[in-house]
Amino acid sequence: MLFPRNFRKDYPLAERGQGCWIFTSDGKKYLDAAGQAAVVSIGHGVESVAQAMAEQAGRLAFAHTSQFHTQAAERLAKRLLQLAPVSMRSGGRVYFTSGGSEANETAIKLARQYHLERGQPQRFRVVSRRQSYHGSTVGAMAVSGNVARKSPYLPLLAEWGHIAPCFCAHCALNLKFPECDLACAGELETLLQGDAHTIAAFIFEPVVGATLGAVSPAKGYVRHIAEICRRHGVLLIADEVMSGMGRTGKNFAVEHWDVTPDIITVGKGVASGYAPLGAVIAGPRVIEAFTGGSGDGIFQHGLTYQAHPVSMAAGNAVLDCMERNNLFARVAEAGRAMFAALEPLRAHSQVSDVRGMGLLAAVEFVRDKKSSEPFPAEEKACERIHEAAMEEGVLTYPTKGCVDGHRGDHILLAPPFTISQEECATIARALAAALEHVFHA
Repeated sequence: MLFPRNFRKDYPLAERGQGCWIFTSDGKKYLDAAGQAAVVSIGHGVESVAQAMAEQAGRLAFAHTSQFHTQAAERLAKRLLQLAPVSMRSGGRVYFTSGGSEANETAIKLARQYHLERGQPQRFRVVSRRQSYHGSTVGAMAVSGNVARKSPYLPLLAEWGHIAPCFCAHCALNLKFPECDLACAGELETLLQGDAHTIAAFIFEPVVGATLGAVSPAKGYVRHIAEICRRHGVLLIADEVMSGMGRTGKNFAVEHWDVTPDIITVGKGVASGYAPLGAVIAGPRVIEAFTGGSGDGIFQHGLTYQAHPVSMAAGNAVLDCMERNNLFARVAEAGRAMFAALEPLRAHSQVSDVRGMGLLAAVEFVRDKKSSEPFPAEEKACERIHEAAMEEGVLTYPTKGCVDGHRGDHILLAPPFTISQEECATIARALAAALEHVFHA
């Protein structure tokens, strides 16, 4: 029998998907407003992707990357580099993984070896922000700042350093922007002034996904962080597992602030859920350390299924679909339709915010709107709203802890890029009904 995520929950059996909808064995259908955790970008049931995967499996299902490269992998790497910021394209390389957690795990080890190649073996720490999430593997979880997800495993996790998140609505430093002078970014400067010689990289989500709920940084924050890292010789890693591949209206969210990181990690939308796939895009500065460094040019890291031919075929076919249907450009228009549909929810007494970029959005809920007092964690407000919306036929992604790691409820919305205006209205109606059911029934 299958090991479930929750032993106290019953799960419907998903049988097929089409467009923005998932159909279950009991005859129900659900509008996938969350894109299955911000994964599905081109929609469900795209036959051309399935055909490309089947054709690749028929020709060559697997070849180990210690012995072979494949045309499918070389093609996808070239295409991803062309989507990256301009200065990463010439001299950059792409390392494929089976998902976002593996991508961030790879980036951590890549940052460590980068400094070894450059003769700085004392640099090993990868620092990040509190209230962040970078994956479920041990290394990726260590750099994460998600209190609830880390708590059971703390004895296993190294603590390399965390700074305050950039979340003006719930500032951890109790300051106000712009009078704060980006004090949250200043914490990185302070940390580096004392320990720069041991720090290899800083990892952050340009737009924070599930943990905070589609939170964008304050003006000037990303550029300030990038300047601090460069000044101290620290690599900048942009975790774009959730926010990348067009989700926020740019190829990668970091481009909204005209900043080029040293490394970009990718997952979720890169194959739109059709196959397990993630990637690490390493810029020329990183690659030069391996090609001209002190070592033998070998990255001491490997994954059995990296650059798996069938996943490579899926990634290429998804990009074909994105390009054929102009879906990268469609995100801005679809995002405007979604936020317009959600706007009336702001008037609800338990809704404190509707925020996000492109087709990555969140609705935050509070007990008291005037004081912004969150619900106690034990009330599980976001989960109750998620369940009520599901009864209305709409799937959302609930998360709690956005205020302080324990309290703070929101639901994340990240539908396929193909979502229609009427489907956006359906999401809003379902959420309105869910709020009525949970808080006024």
